[in-house]
Parts: sequence; C-alpha cells; structure tokens
Amino acid sequence: MNILGLAYFYHDSSAALVVDGVLVAASAEERFSRKKHDSGFPTLAIEFVLKKAGLTIHDVDHVVFYEKPFVKFERMLITAMATFPRSAAVFRESMQRWITDKLWIKSMMSKELGIPSSRILFCDHHMSHAASSFFTSPFENSAILTVDGAGEWSTATLGIGKGNQIKLLKEMRFPHSLGLLYSAFTAYCGFEINEGEYKLMGMHPYGEAKYTKEIYQLLHVAEDGSLWQDLKYFAYHYSRDSTLTKAFEDHFGRPARDPKEGDKSLDPYYCDMAASIQRVTEEILLKMLTHLKSLPECEGIDSVCLAGGVALNSVANFKNLVNGPFADVYIHPAPGDDGGSVGAAYWAYNHLLKQDRGPALDHAYLGSEYTDEEIEEFLTKNDIPFIKYDEDEDFYRFVAESLVDSKVCGWYRGRNEWGPRALGARSIIADPRRAEMKELLNSKIKFREAFRPFAPSVLEEAASDFFEFPEAARHLPARFMLYVCPVREDKRDVLPAITHEDGSGRLQTVYKDTNPGYHRMIEIFGELTGVPVVMNTSFNLKGEPIVESPAHAFNTFSLSGMDLLLMNNYVVDASAKKKIAETTFILRQDGDSVTEMVS
Repeated sequence: MNILGLAYFYHDSSAALVVDGVLVAASAEERFSRKKHDSGFPTLAIEFVLKKAGLTIHDVDHVVFYEKPFVKFERMLITAMATFPRSAAVFRESMQRWITDKLWIKSMMSKELGIPSSRILFCDHHMSHAASSFFTSPFENSAILTVDGAGEWSTATLGIGKGNQIKLLKEMRFPHSLGLLYSAFTAYCGFEINEGEYKLMGMHPYGEAKYTKEIYQLLHVAEDGSLWQDLKYFAYHYSRDSTLTKAFEDHFGRPARDPKEGDKSLDPYYCDMAASIQRVTEEILLKMLTHLKSLPECEGIDSVCLAGGVALNSVANFKNLVNGPFADVYIHPAPGDDGGSVGAAYWAYNHLLKQDRGPALDHAYLGSEYTDEEIEEFLTKNDIPFIKYDEDEDFYRFVAESLVDSKVCGWYRGRNEWGPRALGARSIIADPRRAEMKELLNSKIKFREAFRPFAPSVLEEAASDFFEFPEAARHLPARFMLYVCPVREDKRDVLPAITHEDGSGRLQTVYKDTNPGYHRMIEIFGELTGVPVVMNTSFNLKGEPIVESPAHAFNTFSLSGMDLLLMNNYVVDASAKKKIAETTFILRQDGDSVTEMVS
C-alpha cells in the first residue's frame, strides 16, 4: 500500500511517501525550489519521492493532507469577528487567499495530481504531528505531547499511542499558545518569526533569566502546563504586521528590537530576555509532561513522543529528558510543519487503515542523492578541476588529514537529510579543537551572526566520553541533533569551537550502520587527534536552503571561504574558484549545471 503525505500552504512545504509501512522518501520543497521555507504546492518534492520509489501518482492508494482546511477557516473567521475592527486588514488579506486557494485544496490536489478526489484524505494538524513521532518511534505504547504555534484550533495536545492507534486526550486552543509566546519574544528580540526562533535559543546562554517574573505576569499557567495569555499584550491574533502591542513594550520598559539590529550584536538586555523566555518555556513544558505522565491512560508507560515546532527546542528537550518524568523520549527528525507530511501518511496507513506498524526511524537520510556519474558529469561539463579517490579508505583519510590541517570542507555524500538539521550528508565540517574555527565559519563561510553556535558530530561509541550524556547511544533524538547537553568540563578546552557560551553543545551521535562513510572519516580523525568529533554545520549560506544538487554545492562552495568541496569521493579545491573570480555563478532552474553571468 502506497500513501503520499503532503504539507503546504503555511511554511516548509513537504512530501513524504510511506510504502507498506516504511518511510521510503521525504523532502521539503525548499531543497528543490531553492526558496527558503517554501510554502507552495510541493510539486518537486512529490516528483522526487515518487521517483525514488519507482512509482507514479497512479500507484498511490491515498494522498493525505496534514490538516483540515475548513476547520482552520472556521478559526480564522471566528477570530476575525471577535477582534473586529482591529482585524480588518488581516481578514481582508487572508480571505483573498482562502477564497481563491486554501478552501479548495481538495479540488486543487485532484487537479494538480490528476487523481480522483475520492483518494484524498485530511488529517488534523496536531494528529499529523503526533503520528509523525509515534509511528516512527521504537515504542509499542507511548505518551505523546505536541506543542506548536497553532494548527486548526489546537496549539498543544496530550495523547497516548498504542500499537497502530493514537488517541488525543486533551488540547490547548488558539490564541493561547506556548509556541506563539516564544515567537512573540523572537520578534521582540529582533528576529524573524518562523525563522529566528533558533537564533533566540542560540542567544540565550549569553544572558541571565532575569525577567521570568515579568513574563509570567503576561499569562496564567496552570499546574497541567496549560496557559492563558493576557491578550492585551499580543497582536498576532488580529494583526497582519505586528505580533506585539504597545502594552507589551510598556510592560518591559523597552521597545522591540529593530530587526536590522537583531542579527548584528549581543545586546545584554535582549540576551537576558532570551534566557528568560527559554527558562519559562522549559518550565511550562515540564509541567505539561508531568501532567501527561499522571493521566490514568499513561499508567505504566515510561516513554513519550514529542512533536510540533516547539520540539525543535533542543535545549528544552535535553532538560526534559534528564529532569522529566519519562525515561525515554523520541522526537521525529522533522518535528515542525514539514514533518506533517510524514505524520499524515502514517496516520492514514496505521491509524485509519489499521495496518501493522513499520520499523522505527533510526536515521534521517531520506532525501535525494547523486551518483558518481552524475557528479563527474557536472564537474566535467563545467570544466571544474577535480581529483577522485578510487578507494573509500584513502578518501576518508584525506578528509581527516585535511581537517587536521585546518581545512574547512563541504561534505556532500549519500542521501540528503530529512528535516532541518545537517547530519553528515550535506554538512560543512571543520576541526572542533581550533577555537578560531567558530569565528571563521560564521564570518567567512556562513556569513551569519557571530554568536551562533556550531554542532559537534561525535561517534556514538565515544559520545559519553565527551558529553555529560549517560547512555547517549540509546537515545534516537541525539542522532537527529535534537539535544543540547553539557560538554564534559575536562573536554571544553579540547572542543572550543563547538562548546557554547554555557558549556553546552548540540551534539549529533554518528552510527556506523546508518552513515558508514561519515562515521569512518570521524573515526580516522579521532585516530589522528584523539578526538573522534568534528565540527558540523549545514551546507548552505545564510538565508538559503541546504544544498540539494552538485550545482548547488559548487555554487555555495564558490561563494564562501571553504577550502575543499567533497562530493562522494570527488575533491574540488579552492583553486577552482580562481576561474570565477570575476564571475557570478547563477544556478539554472534544472539545477544540473552552472551558467556564467559576467558581473
């Protein structure tokens, strides 16, 4: 049975294909369209997942959308009426989009895909989140917590998964939302909503949680973690342009930070504000988890599946693993809205059609890949000089020795990662022992804020030697870079480039069975240095999606300060950039080649 899941029309459009209970392919549309957070119909992602499985759309039994548009439309209408006339502008703008597109998703999908509407199904937004995590988890039975900005009405749910069924037990409803609360402070600190939340999280170690009392004065939090926000401080439920009201700024005594300044410096006040909202978020999540554990339906259950955009808060995830009531935690590698396509497909396959569970998802390598022949054709066609290592072992040793020699490398190998993290398939890698690497990568490679941290990729068998993470190897979310944990105190001077301001690191555990090439390269680096850890960041420039094709990889390499581009066993060094010193490289739409345009 073949189930195609789709998510689009908000942000991070995606497609996922489940074949007989196995997730065979999944990708965000942005990887192919090259539009960051692309929200459009995922034509290219659909084409990819079907091609990967060797199917056509006519082989698909059901196409499943990740939310229910009419219920969401109801919420928007009721909210607009309740806040009129303040909502007039946003109501007018949103109705134009809804009346022309969003209300007719079923007929649109039928037309775009060329299938009868009888094969199209719709899943609740938070059920899609729950299913994405539970049905890919290793747990037969598990508690479930989903938390995000908003779905149709729900902003958080508590649930239980047993076998091939999920039951959502409780929900919190819009406009009261922990996700939207965190986003409000993202805007207050000068970052873009739905883009800058991870910047806020990365900034929080530079501050102190001085304003938690003032934040709690904006809301009431019950013992079960449900919250009620005083809406006089917020405008996101009725405004097209503003998230906050003047009352919010008056309450804290400082205006919202100019977005032009948010990415440039570490203002101590806004660092303290970032630390404060991070602390409040962690405390509310812990209340939710504690209450979920206490429910009669969860008696005897010691595991929890997390999903929704808030599950990307890696700092909170680790603290709730250590301090929370559940011994085991699972988080899907794409817990945000892009992961809704996976959840929608699994909801139909397991919950609705009552099919047996497939295997747990222990890796995120579900995207596109390119063969040696395709890579060599691209390099040759564009007259790009290269060398190729015939033996994998020689290649891995060359890379490890290059890192020891302070080279910064673009690592492009195997299938693209599913989700927002670079996990050793489309990564920029460097030596974590060199403190100067953090500034170098931020300023000359990524062209981004100096305070942004970098992640360590560590061999799973050595993770507990370098990080305060007992039994790190058994925790699947660590494979997906979804935990920030302390670097061992005696290792912080050894790993200065990946150790954040508070002594932590957002580690990725690397396994031989799921990424043997990356594992072996790090293993050799460890043999050379005594440190089986490499510095890892996503293979992209600021504001761009992670690279997908060899052309994207070379373009990014050309425009950055990287020393080496490594595509499979092909090596391109910085001398290749000389030929483009006076030229801007523009990617053609097909992504297969590079077109020169004289500057």
